[in-house]
Amino acid sequence: MRRNGFELKMQDRYSHFLAADSEAEMEEWVTTLKQALQSSSEAGQDRRNGGESLECALDDDTSSQGKGESLLERLGRSLHPELTKYARETDQLNKINRNEGRQKLFSLDPETQRLDFSGIEPDVKPFEERFGRRIVVSCHDLTFSLQGCVSEKGDGVLTNVEPFFISLALFDISKSCKISADFHVDLNPPCVREMLTDASGQLSPSSDSEGAGGGGGGGGGRVMMNGDSGKGNGLPVLQRVSEALLRFPTQGIFSVTNPHADIFLVARVEKVLQNGITHCAEPYIKTSDINKTAQKVLKAAKQTCQRLSQYRMPFAWAAKQVFKDAQGSLDMDGKFSPLYRQDSSKISTDDIIKLLADIRKPEKSKLSTIPGQLNVTIECVPPDFSNTVTSSYIPVKPFEDNCERVSVEIEEFLPEEAKYNYPFTTYKNQLYVYPLQLKYDNQKTFTKARNIAVCIQFRDSDEEGAAPLKCMYGKPGDSLFTSSTYAAVLHHNQSPEFYNEVKIELPVHVHEKHHILFTFYHISCESSSKASSKKREGVESLVGYSWMPLLKDGRMQSVELQLPVAATLPSGYLCQDTRKSQPDIKWVENAKTLFKVRTHVASTIYAQDLHLHNFFQHCQLMRTASEGNHAELIKYLKCLHAMETHVIINFLPTVLMQLFDVLTATTKVANEIAVNCLRIIIHIVSRCHEEGLEHYLRSFIKYVFVANNHASGNSANTHEVLATAVTAVLKQTADFNTSNKLLKYSWFFFETMAKSMAQYLQEGNRIKMPRAQRFPDSFHQALQSLVLSITPHITIRHMEIPEEARCINLSLANFIKRCLTFMNRGFAFGLVNHYMCHFSLKDPKVLTEMKFDFLMTVSNHEHFIPLNLPMAFGRTKMQRVQDFIPYATELFGPVEQSLEFSLTEEYCRNHFLVGMLMREVAEALQQGPEIRQLAVSILKNLLIKHAMDDRYTAFKNQQARICLLYLPLFELLYQNLKQLSATPHTSSPGLGLNGSRDDLITANSADSRIISTAIERDHGLPAQNGHVVRREDSRGSLFLDPGIPDSIELQRRGSTMSSSPMPPIGRLGHYEIKGLLLSFLHIVKTLSEDTLMAYWNKVSPQDIMNFLSLLEICLNQFRYIGKRNIGRSQEVCVSKLFSSDRKSQTMPAMRCNRASLMQTKIHQFNTMEASLTLNIGTGPSEAEIHHQALLEGNISTEVCLSVLDILSLFTQCFKTQLLDSEGHNPLMKKVFDVYLTFLKVGQSEAALRHVFAILRAFINKFPSVLFKGRVTLCEALCCEVLKCCVSKLGTLRAEASALLYLLMRNNYEYTKRKTFLRTHLQIIIAVSQLISDVALTGSSRFQESLSIINNFANSDKAMKSTAFPSEVKGLTKRIRTVLMATAQMREHEKDPEMLLDLQYSLARSYASTPELRRTWLDSMARAHLKNGDLSEAAMCYVHVAALVAEYLHRKKLFPSGLAAFKKITFNIEEEAAMKEDTGMQDVYYTEEVLVEHLEVCVEALWKAERYELITHIAKLIIPIYEKRHEYEKLSRLYDTLHRAYNKIIEVIQSGRRLLGTYFRVAFYGQGFFEEEDGKEYIYKEPKLTGLSEISQRLLTLYGEKFGPENVKIIQDSNKVNPKDLDPKFAYVQVTFVKPYFEEKEAPEKKTDFEKCHNINRFVFETPYTLSGKKHGGVEEQCKRRSVLTTANTFPYVKKRVEVIGEKQVELKPVDVAIDEMKARTAELTKLCSSQEVDMIQLQLKLQGCVSVQVNAGPMAYARAFLDDSKSNQSGNKKIKDLKDIFRSFVQACSIALDINERLIKEDQFEYHEGLKANFKDMVKELSDIIHEQVMLLYLDFHRQMMACFNVL
Repeated sequence: MRRNGFELKMQDRYSHFLAADSEAEMEEWVTTLKQALQSSSEAGQDRRNGGESLECALDDDTSSQGKGESLLERLGRSLHPELTKYARETDQLNKINRNEGRQKLFSLDPETQRLDFSGIEPDVKPFEERFGRRIVVSCHDLTFSLQGCVSEKGDGVLTNVEPFFISLALFDISKSCKISADFHVDLNPPCVREMLTDASGQLSPSSDSEGAGGGGGGGGGRVMMNGDSGKGNGLPVLQRVSEALLRFPTQGIFSVTNPHADIFLVARVEKVLQNGITHCAEPYIKTSDINKTAQKVLKAAKQTCQRLSQYRMPFAWAAKQVFKDAQGSLDMDGKFSPLYRQDSSKISTDDIIKLLADIRKPEKSKLSTIPGQLNVTIECVPPDFSNTVTSSYIPVKPFEDNCERVSVEIEEFLPEEAKYNYPFTTYKNQLYVYPLQLKYDNQKTFTKARNIAVCIQFRDSDEEGAAPLKCMYGKPGDSLFTSSTYAAVLHHNQSPEFYNEVKIELPVHVHEKHHILFTFYHISCESSSKASSKKREGVESLVGYSWMPLLKDGRMQSVELQLPVAATLPSGYLCQDTRKSQPDIKWVENAKTLFKVRTHVASTIYAQDLHLHNFFQHCQLMRTASEGNHAELIKYLKCLHAMETHVIINFLPTVLMQLFDVLTATTKVANEIAVNCLRIIIHIVSRCHEEGLEHYLRSFIKYVFVANNHASGNSANTHEVLATAVTAVLKQTADFNTSNKLLKYSWFFFETMAKSMAQYLQEGNRIKMPRAQRFPDSFHQALQSLVLSITPHITIRHMEIPEEARCINLSLANFIKRCLTFMNRGFAFGLVNHYMCHFSLKDPKVLTEMKFDFLMTVSNHEHFIPLNLPMAFGRTKMQRVQDFIPYATELFGPVEQSLEFSLTEEYCRNHFLVGMLMREVAEALQQGPEIRQLAVSILKNLLIKHAMDDRYTAFKNQQARICLLYLPLFELLYQNLKQLSATPHTSSPGLGLNGSRDDLITANSADSRIISTAIERDHGLPAQNGHVVRREDSRGSLFLDPGIPDSIELQRRGSTMSSSPMPPIGRLGHYEIKGLLLSFLHIVKTLSEDTLMAYWNKVSPQDIMNFLSLLEICLNQFRYIGKRNIGRSQEVCVSKLFSSDRKSQTMPAMRCNRASLMQTKIHQFNTMEASLTLNIGTGPSEAEIHHQALLEGNISTEVCLSVLDILSLFTQCFKTQLLDSEGHNPLMKKVFDVYLTFLKVGQSEAALRHVFAILRAFINKFPSVLFKGRVTLCEALCCEVLKCCVSKLGTLRAEASALLYLLMRNNYEYTKRKTFLRTHLQIIIAVSQLISDVALTGSSRFQESLSIINNFANSDKAMKSTAFPSEVKGLTKRIRTVLMATAQMREHEKDPEMLLDLQYSLARSYASTPELRRTWLDSMARAHLKNGDLSEAAMCYVHVAALVAEYLHRKKLFPSGLAAFKKITFNIEEEAAMKEDTGMQDVYYTEEVLVEHLEVCVEALWKAERYELITHIAKLIIPIYEKRHEYEKLSRLYDTLHRAYNKIIEVIQSGRRLLGTYFRVAFYGQGFFEEEDGKEYIYKEPKLTGLSEISQRLLTLYGEKFGPENVKIIQDSNKVNPKDLDPKFAYVQVTFVKPYFEEKEAPEKKTDFEKCHNINRFVFETPYTLSGKKHGGVEEQCKRRSVLTTANTFPYVKKRVEVIGEKQVELKPVDVAIDEMKARTAELTKLCSSQEVDMIQLQLKLQGCVSVQVNAGPMAYARAFLDDSKSNQSGNKKIKDLKDIFRSFVQACSIALDINERLIKEDQFEYHEGLKANFKDMVKELSDIIHEQVMLLYLDFHRQMMACFNVL
């Protein structure tokens, strides 16, 4: 055995061993075999399903012809590899091929690409501490210029000669305040620190040595906060870091919430108390003899440190700007200012701020500096900063166990503005105390009180001997907490100011006895020699006490106080009242307030706000007391409105929880409390929103809120109370302000209710109960009332409060969506229904948008599918359950016995949300564009969501089941077919039908009539007999006024939809069309084949037609329009939903990650026509256009393949119906239209392969349809395939040529190898037609396609011995001869008359072959319509109809032939040339075809306004309709006739119908016009064309042809002698002519119409005189009358006809006079005899007759020819005639004057008198000339007339 081998076991137990050369080859074999096995098993299954695979699909006809083998087998034996490949095709194989590499339609939708799921759920974080800009301040060293060696070892290290202490803090000079706590730093080197220690080695006593070692221990040891924790002083025990780490901190972390350039870091330097500041600083400033000075200072310092080490004095300060700008960028390079000496009079915070402002202006500042340098750096805190402790010394993660040093966070003092505050999240309870000033300059109690020190202690008792609490934060070097601390001392100052800050950790529970005690000492600085031996008592002498209780009225406050000072401190001093001075307290200065102090409370557990404090206190009382006082509570609740916003924010979670507690704790009676409680919650919520801090509310609901669902009876559940309270507030019309806020921020209350409901269900394990029993009825009622109270605010007040209405609408929707999760679904649906009932079709746009927002939100429920019960109803429960099992179909037969495909009431009940959504979408499609877009996008996004939902993608049948829910959408689309087929606005006119085959497109093929008849018929009328002549011309139903919808159709639809009105004419936009069609295709693609078949079998035949129309529309609407056009129209249509402001509410909550969505394999889409991807203009970026083009191309391909899938299934299903009456049935027509649409709409190369495969299958499946019976399908197919033969795409040309060849071959086989005459003829006809449309432009490419066909014929082995190859050759030869005409046509493309002449000559050449002649006449009709020559187009159609009638007449199938059309046009004789033998072969005209052609004639004649002719056509149709009992059509035809006669009456009365103007046009110039030279034509021009207009048109036309300088127009009408003309020019002579009638035929032509119809003689007149001039006097003026006769009568199939005869009559001057006078008389008579006299015309004519100058007008003729003195021909007959005419003329004038007199108004009376006078003069002169009383004759007549009038 070879290595790459395998065994193939057969069913008959034999096995074969196969071996391959390589592993790859073996794998290929295996997959091929697998595919074959799979396809054969599927084919077998297919047969079971009633489908047929191709092999068994051979037609009955073919099998009955007894051939030994099938067509396919013969193909298979053919030599040509292509053909053998085609022979193996089966439906099944085609299907497998189509399914390779398919993509999800929705993944290509641009909107899916944009879907952003990030904003679906707002990202809610738990409450957390908030910091501003965090900066690290690192202190390195402080060095003064004065340096010395301190160490006694004398190691020579130079340091500062005494200890210095630094405190740093931030100041904001714009707000004039300190914005951070102090950071104390001790940078002294160890040798200097030793100066402070006592001789005993202990630190100075102030450091409370008993506590110093209290918590000693290693780096990670835990320090108790209080050494004396056993005393129970109420301080919390917190885990803190080891004390050693915090002994000398040098890094502090400051936070600035509102950074700007006015913030300074200020460092104050202190030293041990010694003397005045100036005195102490002097040695540092002096520069002489540094060493000596240093020694001196060192010596003094050592003494002082021994004695006064715990007292400090101010020494110097420095500052540095922190930020460069308001953005918070740090000023890194800025150094500290110099060290300024502290001025003892400018020591307070206010002074420092003034000094800071000054140092910014260096010219102003005159501060003395101390030479030295402070080295402190600042930088930003990196995010992963480790080893920090909070301001309460609690370590913060990350914290390393063995770290060397820590950074301390420094408290920031936030401004009291809401935006800078945040809800408290950490425990903090501290008090900052600032002694400010002691005014001791006037006291007499103590003798010595100059160097005053303040000692501060915190005590919890005023008993004697009570110890201070050890809770003050210590200084560096001390223990962490001390029990007392001192402020800096000012030397020799009796009213000192202080700036120190004392930080105290407060106990958790503060009571009345807690207070701060201030003790004042006088410090004696001077040490005498004795003093050193004395104890330290000599250092400080007590000079007074002061104290400050922590609580005032039970609450702590940050305040500034003025306190009195006492000289003594008796026990119980706190109770003493200063005003009732008791003997045991001795006050200094009579208890005047001498001491000023400020405190700052930094507590997260004590509220300083009065109202909040009172409320909390009352709630505390209510907990202890059994019954609260309602009135009190309401009072406190109302007061909460006055709370400051920043306090609300700080205590937000606590306050809200307390309020919800109060809300639910109230008994059912106390409704008022609940409402007031809700009001304050509304107030809080609105304040949060106004400050932009609503995210805190979201955090509250998510992480803090716990429902107070008591089990006890007396208090209700949060959700129920809330619902009731909200309803109450909304109903109060008095307080709209509150209710508006409630509406605007309603989301908060609904979310709270939802959470409460969820917790309620969890709590009592109620989640296990049936849904209906989970919540009490009272809650259901509360919710109903709530919805009821909300709706009017939306439906009625939406204009007044648009924002609020939008908010409540969305939050209500979200809440109801939650209810669907928690409650009885029926109840929740009830709420939805309830709500939707308040909207109507007449709502304004805003309201309708809200309705859709609501629907969309509810539809985004994660269990939307289960909620809609996607199961078939009307079946047993068991069967319904089985539906969900994949194999259920096998057990129970097809699922779809009860398909719900209509939006019936029952459907809407069973599938509530989907039903409601579809109804709303149906209604929305009748509204404005925004509403339509919104509705469609909701529907589409919902489908996208289902399709991408990974819960429903495990089994194919899950998605199919889901799509079943949406079946009624089809019906909705059928109703809007007309609008869906509208050509999208964006498609560019250049691209028309053939997206990518742009070489086929000429202006006229880009016709917008893309969609075939069923749509164009007004709204689903059955196509007339299902077939329309040429689809290009099926312009809507023929006898139907487009304004009248078919009422029967309407009722059928109306019953199923919610009686929606018919769609208005308003076009759907691009977005809606594509959205709806994508949804349709997705559903059809996803449904199972069984379902689709069941659906088709259940719906009406009309709906099947509509279904197919939809497929056709899909192909058209998703055609690829080419990259260039995409670039041009890059306003890519995405509905306004995706504008940023709506994003968060509209995004569907899909359960799939974006990545999987986006990595849809958009394979390289490079198969589009290359020519379309060039020259893209600027605008959107190249990449965007490329991406868009890629998407659109892929969508186009996917749509094409999907339609192919459906179509192939459909043809399998409906094969018998399609074959009905040899395929001549509406269904086949429609299916075939869809097939052709594939070819008409440009497809990608990827798709074309499959399109041609399915067309080959069609030819094999339905040979009888193409090759027997009606010819139309074969004709249309040939035409479209031929168009493909000239494509620029090589692959397309090859496929098309092969298909044409197969068509011929199958035809040949079908006729038992006799001939393929049918295909032969049709191909010639198609070629002719394409030439006539000038569409076969790529003739070289076409020749190539012909060669391919020939090549096929020659190499087809099976056909070698037959006549077939030679016949094919004959055909290609004939095509080539027809192509020769193309060249000529191209030449005359711009000359419409010439082009039509050429086409006509071709039509004449085919006179014997009716099909070809018909083709050319059709082409001519199209050309005429395009040029606007409607009469000529109508004549072409009449000729076609006559042709068919004559054929049927000769076959004895129709009573009358050409004769019947004689009444319409005399030219009809041309159609008699039909040959009996060859021409009538393979012509399948029937009575039905004739009727269709006649119907087209009716429409064309109507458009041409030749209404009189319609009756003649009708006479031919009526008998046929009567014979067939088609009463509906009869009724419509009679209606058309009725309207036609009305039109005739109307145009006769108005005289407004203009049926054309005629001109003689002659051409001269052999060099230019060739055979046209010297020819004369009559041109028929539309309506009222002027001579100048046609001259200009011809001049332009021939100017473009021969060059404008070479063309001349001959203006006059005289005969032209060609010899006199210059051969260098082309001459065109244009003359206006009128139709001419002989005297005897004039009476017959009574009406205007008769004078314009069937006319072939025209007249024009040329004036001349015998002297040679054109014009002369009356006596010498002659004229020549020329009468021209044309070859055919007008109107004709062409608009110009050659002149074949000319007759001229010369008129002498007297003849001219007779002629002129006759005309005048006739005009006047005609005007007078009309029913309504045209006054203006009458007066103009009268004036021309009676009021003219002497030598002009009628009298001129009388003087010239009737005056005896001038003329001697008085006996002449002509003179007699002229006299008679003059008599009638006078008569006519008189009657006209009478009429004028009767009709004029008063203002014209004078004018009339003038006319009358002129008339009298004229009559008098005339009488004189002819010597008889003209007037008398006239008067006799006049009297008779008047008598007649009187009788009347």
